[in-house]
Amino acid sequence: MPLSSCTFDFTRNDGPMRPMHAVNNGPVYKFTEDQRITNLPAFCQAGIPYARTHDASFFASYGGEHTVDIHAIFPDFDRDADDAAAYDFCVTDEYLKVMAYAKVEPFYRLGSKIEHGPKKYGTLVPKDYTKWAKIAEHIIAHYTEGWADGFTYKIDYWEIWNEPDGAADDANYVDKKCWGGTKQQFFDFYGVVSRYLKARFPHLKIGGPAVCYPLTDWASDFLSYVVNNQLPLDFFSWHTYTNEPDFILQTATNTRAVLDEFGLTRTESILNEWNYVKGWTGDDWLYSLRSEKGLKGAGFIAATIAEAQYRPLDLLMYYDARPCAMNGMFCTDFVCDKLKGYYPFWIFNKLYRLGTAVPYTQKEGKIYACAAAGKGRKGIMLTHYQDLDKAAPQRLTLTLKGLSAGTSRLSYYILDGEHDCTLFKQEKTNAQEFTAYLTLQLFATVYIEIEED
Repeated sequence: MPLSSCTFDFTRNDGPMRPMHAVNNGPVYKFTEDQRITNLPAFCQAGIPYARTHDASFFASYGGEHTVDIHAIFPDFDRDADDAAAYDFCVTDEYLKVMAYAKVEPFYRLGSKIEHGPKKYGTLVPKDYTKWAKIAEHIIAHYTEGWADGFTYKIDYWEIWNEPDGAADDANYVDKKCWGGTKQQFFDFYGVVSRYLKARFPHLKIGGPAVCYPLTDWASDFLSYVVNNQLPLDFFSWHTYTNEPDFILQTATNTRAVLDEFGLTRTESILNEWNYVKGWTGDDWLYSLRSEKGLKGAGFIAATIAEAQYRPLDLLMYYDARPCAMNGMFCTDFVCDKLKGYYPFWIFNKLYRLGTAVPYTQKEGKIYACAAAGKGRKGIMLTHYQDLDKAAPQRLTLTLKGLSAGTSRLSYYILDGEHDCTLFKQEKTNAQEFTAYLTLQLFATVYIEIEED
């Protein structure tokens, strides 16, 4: 049985905990009680900090085709952009009200859902970039300034478009699922819209463009265009899907380095789509979807959000909390039922609320971990993840330094095939340095809660 040794030094401070447990899309809830099946309490218990609105319009209970997307809220592009009557905010209002009810801040994607069909609607190149920017302005004003009988929500992040790099300039029309034009057309579009919105809302974060691949010539050309034209880019958003947490973590490090090389040191790096994907077609795709729904997907989630805390990443947003095939958090048919992938978010929120990240070191093994400290409490999250279907259990020796001079009470909670964060062991110590021993099965996650006198 492999042996791993981890040391957690609570005398050290690794900076504030960051929101690595954000998601795409908010809770399911009806303000009327008819046929209500909801996951809102679970959202609240996991303390989900942000929910990106991308692809919300795929789900009927959010409002379906009438929700979020620019062409849904402003269906007739030929109408006056200043005319409040030209906007249809109704179901998007309801969607964001539910987020507010759950104390989840929206991360608003301006643009359209992905369009896989043979005809495109919201992903076509806007025929007037400035008018499109004015429409976006009024959407922002409706939700943050009360325009058109709107709201004054706190929504800091406004993202321009989604995955414009998903297809080559000369790709077939049907394959252009997110941006119907060329790379240069998108750059020009981003330039007009970002300047307009930042001038109108200097206090908000304007950015994007949610690229599929952050470390490509397309992304570098975009960043070069931003720098050369002095465009606003408060955050650079990007996506990655893989079967290895280490790939995500290394990509986060490399993306930050690229932004810094361009002089964009104040631009936030935000990974706002990620999940376990072994492959996108055939048996690999089916395997990926089944894994996402089970304990393997939960181990992948736990490993990624734990270690992302220690990478140069400002925000991490799982795809997807919307009831769909890629939701490993909630049962699709009975969204009130939590899947294994929900619990890593619940655990990480406990660390997040403690406030201060604590570094750790590891010798040998395939353990992913994160630790945090707060007033009178400490916490550790541990996961055994490998992209295998079978592997020997991992024996762990945990050295905890910097415990209280009084009594420390350790409570151990396990997430595995039979347990959903169930308490399985308790210990006490009066020592300021303590050694604990665990054995972790493949894909299992343990949360250690430490209460101190």
